[in-house]
Amino acid sequence: MDFTLLSLHLFSLFLLHQPLYAAAAAASTHKTTATTRFRSELISHPTPSTGLSPTTYFEVTKPIKLPRTKPCSYLLLHHDFAYNYGKPPVLSNYTPPSDCPSQNFSKIVLQWRATSKGRQFDRIFGVWLGGVELLRSCTAEPRATGIVWTVEKDVTRYYSLLMTNQTLAVYLGNLVDKTYTGVYHVNLSIHFYPYAEGNFNSRDPNWNNHDSLANSYRSGADLILPISRNLPLNDGLWFEIENSTDVGSKNFTIPQNAFRAVLEVYVSFHENDEFWYTNFPNEYIVANNLTGTPGNGPFREVVVSLDGIVVGAVWPFTVIYTGGINPLLWRPITGIGSFDLPSYDIEVTQFLGTMLDGKTHEFAFSVTNALNVWYIDANLHVWLDKKSVKTEGRLLTHASFPPVVYLVSKFTGLNGSFLTSANRSISSIGWVKSSHGKVTTNSTQALTYSNLMVIGNDGNLQIVNQFIGFNDSVFATVPSSSIHSIQSLKRFPLYLYSNSVDQGNETYSLVTNLTLGFNEEKKSSGYGLLVSSLKNLQNAQGTILVKGNLVVSGLGSTQQEYRYDGSKFCYFRNVSSSNYTILYDKLDNTCSKKSRPHVGFRLVQRWPYDEVCNTGSKKSRPHVGFRLVQRWPYDEVCNTGSKKSRPHVGFRLVQRWPFPARRAFI
Repeated sequence: MDFTLLSLHLFSLFLLHQPLYAAAAAASTHKTTATTRFRSELISHPTPSTGLSPTTYFEVTKPIKLPRTKPCSYLLLHHDFAYNYGKPPVLSNYTPPSDCPSQNFSKIVLQWRATSKGRQFDRIFGVWLGGVELLRSCTAEPRATGIVWTVEKDVTRYYSLLMTNQTLAVYLGNLVDKTYTGVYHVNLSIHFYPYAEGNFNSRDPNWNNHDSLANSYRSGADLILPISRNLPLNDGLWFEIENSTDVGSKNFTIPQNAFRAVLEVYVSFHENDEFWYTNFPNEYIVANNLTGTPGNGPFREVVVSLDGIVVGAVWPFTVIYTGGINPLLWRPITGIGSFDLPSYDIEVTQFLGTMLDGKTHEFAFSVTNALNVWYIDANLHVWLDKKSVKTEGRLLTHASFPPVVYLVSKFTGLNGSFLTSANRSISSIGWVKSSHGKVTTNSTQALTYSNLMVIGNDGNLQIVNQFIGFNDSVFATVPSSSIHSIQSLKRFPLYLYSNSVDQGNETYSLVTNLTLGFNEEKKSSGYGLLVSSLKNLQNAQGTILVKGNLVVSGLGSTQQEYRYDGSKFCYFRNVSSSNYTILYDKLDNTCSKKSRPHVGFRLVQRWPYDEVCNTGSKKSRPHVGFRLVQRWPYDEVCNTGSKKSRPHVGFRLVQRWPFPARRAFI
């Protein structure tokens, strides 16, 4: 087997910040095969410098809605990241703005701007303030003529932290040598936008009791505690989870007058789990005697525990970094979430009754089926009762069961198909009594997962069709009324087609088709009803010729449609690129009645597997693929009874796949 599935993971077989000489040496010891071909150490062959201006890379996202006030702007850090791998983060003293005419800010924006030239790997990096992570991101891969990119993130939710003296830490592990010459020149700035005169300030303490309680759910926390590793370190402040039994944990205490708490979790995946959704079941690896092939199947979940009790889970969005799959796909349009990795909020107010005793408690993180390596940390956002020295609470109910995971596999030799599905729910109810009254919080997570993997052409073809459903709901009530609710339905579809052909002389060609989506329907209430809908979809196609770990030629094209419809703000962008060139770019920010968010979600995905499956006559073949229908509200899931009696609520996941088949492939 000279050209097998091992090449699917070649691109990132080594750490994004692993010493490059080690990466190059190790790469030469592996065959270029299908399970290693996605790895991020693929580097584009340099193009001659012709004096052209640097290429601007960007991630498509909605602009931050800013007030019409002049910001107070400050440069937090200027640094050239060259020989930083395995060294301490770059540190700087941070002080809040003191010379700004106004000290009440409506919006605070963190801005990362970087340039680079030459050849370099993509590098994961993080920005922390007082141990609290503000930004997780990935660098763009440079070219000989140079690149520039900017990331702007709304960090207003960290308001209380930003008003105190802290230590700023930035870790970007990079190395430079004769081959990999790219140095990342970085300016990190922050912009404080004051409130316009006469505008509502949610931090004003003079609102009446009920309004101030409702407003607290809209404004930032009074205290933000880092759930991360402590300095000094020769790495980022994240915990490193290296296998399925590994646990990262942090002890903490909270003030005894807390009345609300939310844990914000940051997650990224690298090395053998950078493309976890393409990993093979272990039975397939053993049966085919594959070595050096990432396994444990394609299902992963981040499990969050408080004092040994599971309080939440994250089934993460499949971020593809700028060197992943095919580096030419991400120039200049980068992958969804790669410049600003999403964080995930878990409401833990229900558990405050166990944390208000003044003692030390522990948050811990693990990853189901993990391989080396996952980077995880968190920020604990805490709201304090300024009129009380001590609050009290109690956990009323809590239900958390391990995920139910199913695997249906059928393979002969290197060819076959695997269907992995999973579901899980975590729910809890608890109350907290403060000067605001007795508030009961009900939080629920409902998660669904499906991954259909097809392997053909003696292991040189891999097709992955995956869907993740991530539903959250939080309801906070007082005896007389509801003061806050938020319902979020996230949908993460992914389709990946990859086919490689050995060209001889340690060279192979790779054809890739990719569809990646991040969709979210959101509804919140408390101080008015806010409804929003985000549909963010990328399609990409590429062909590359690879020799060693250098892309010597190729073509990459990407199309993206981003549509955000909110109660007061809308944004639409439709953009396409091919090999560094923008083909078209259409923008619109008008909110018409037709574009207003529909309180519901409907996704229908069908995939014609008949081209690789032989399941009998056309007449007898089922409609293969999956079909998901999601309609709001999702508080009721109905899958029994007659069609006439079924309400149009909840979700239906219909998975049609002909198992067992007489023959898996033609």
